[in-house]
Amino acid sequence: MSVLSVADLHVDLGGRPVLRDVRMSVEVGQLVGLLGPNGAGKTTLLRCVLGLVRAKVGTISVGGTATVGYVPQRHEFTWDFPISVEQAVLSGRTGRIGLLRRPGVADWRAVGEALERVRLADLRRRPVGELSGGQRQRVLVARALALRPEVLLLDEPYAGLDMPTQELLGDLFATLARERAVLMATHDLAAAVHDCDRLILLNRTVIADGPPGELRDRRVWMETFEVGERSHLFTALGLSAESAAAGEPETVGA
Repeated sequence: MSVLSVADLHVDLGGRPVLRDVRMSVEVGQLVGLLGPNGAGKTTLLRCVLGLVRAKVGTISVGGTATVGYVPQRHEFTWDFPISVEQAVLSGRTGRIGLLRRPGVADWRAVGEALERVRLADLRRRPVGELSGGQRQRVLVARALALRPEVLLLDEPYAGLDMPTQELLGDLFATLARERAVLMATHDLAAAVHDCDRLILLNRTVIADGPPGELRDRRVWMETFEVGERSHLFTALGLSAESAAAGEPETVGA
């Protein structure tokens, strides 16, 4: 059953159309990759789900009383602010606690559980400014998990990270997706093809939607990323123009 559904969504920003006729859904138990070029509307779509951007037309439905957790891009967080890792994670519950109330036992328990999930419990007292890039990304994930969300939105979680850290996060996201719906906007095509159960190709509207292994038609990738038949994009996908020309079977994520 879909816990997040988007139907007939149209969004204008500054009088310019950014999204048009977007239709998609995400189910509990799925890690869904949202792929597209710069300016395709990926971050705008996530912000629409969060209620931060108003749609011109269309509906967004989050099932029942489901909570939505959001992991922003790392540069959106102030890392030189003098707080510890656990304080940064606790800040994710500010809206639930209230500005004038002190956190209770349940709040600190949620913080502890979130830190355990991302393997940062031993660094809970460390200032966030002393963390590596990968540790900072895990702090942001824990901050979202502290809300115990049924829907988790990730905005470019692999950006600027080395391969071992990307693999660690990929394993973490796959584990988290067993218990909730996870929608990940990313430019890392290879990681998305490897990690995700489904891919949604977006360029202002949904071009294609399906499991990585079924998105074999180079034309949908060309339309999404506005590239030619011999783009290096297909190398990253394991879907080269050369292999297709030779009559070999086209596969994505082989």
